[in-house]
Amino acid sequence: MRDALNIRGNHSLLTRANPLAKFVAVFLISLVLALSIDWVSASTALIAELALFPLAGLTFRLLWQRAWPLIIAAAIGGWSTAIVAADSGAVLLDVGLWSISEGSLELGLGFMLRGLAIALPAILLMTCTDPTDLADALAQKARLPHRFVLGSLAAMRLVGLMAEEWQTIGMARRARGVGSQGSPFQRLKATLGQSFGLLVQAVRRASRLAVTMEARGFGGGQRTWARESTYSLLDAWVVLGGLVISAGAVLTAVGAGTWSFVWR
Repeated sequence: MRDALNIRGNHSLLTRANPLAKFVAVFLISLVLALSIDWVSASTALIAELALFPLAGLTFRLLWQRAWPLIIAAAIGGWSTAIVAADSGAVLLDVGLWSISEGSLELGLGFMLRGLAIALPAILLMTCTDPTDLADALAQKARLPHRFVLGSLAAMRLVGLMAEEWQTIGMARRARGVGSQGSPFQRLKATLGQSFGLLVQAVRRASRLAVTMEARGFGGGQRTWARESTYSLLDAWVVLGGLVISAGAVLTAVGAGTWSFVWR
């Protein structure tokens, strides 16, 4: 998993922060974005988040490689919202079955930007956070049950293995001539078959891991820790950064006169 997320060798500023501090910062940003629907607050938060990429040792090329499904999904969601939303203001496009007005376009733009602004901090968090450090922080600082923490750690470790398993299954199927040629429908059918194979492997691996962890006594009795999870001044700055981004997004939207709660 560490290799999959490029954490090994990453000595960026955010990588050295405590995982719980990064979680708090992400929560503050996500909370504000979840409570509003205007495009100004979302764009303000998104610009601030993009400025944090150098602090995580990332590039925009890596952002596209890891977040392109989310970017495409946000664009589709924004376009769909602009089409189905009620018209308000001047009509910009009318093709009979659906139309886009100034109000619906603004709502769709806000939906798209908000989806990106909520997803981006999660990508930053997972990219610059080691799963073991996260598990240590959850158990030592958040006082979560050991079974839950160890299960979460195992799941995060398996994400990287599942990516490798997908590539292995794909190469094995291509060696048998499955999925490498044919019509789009045949390719889609081959992809679904490969997905089912990955699901079977995931269930088998999870079952073996659960039995192994239970046999070795994970989750029972008082545990000791190989390394202690600690807080530092950097963690305070990380939380303050999340607070500044969330507050800045609200104040910018209020100043622009576009701030609107989601239930309005």
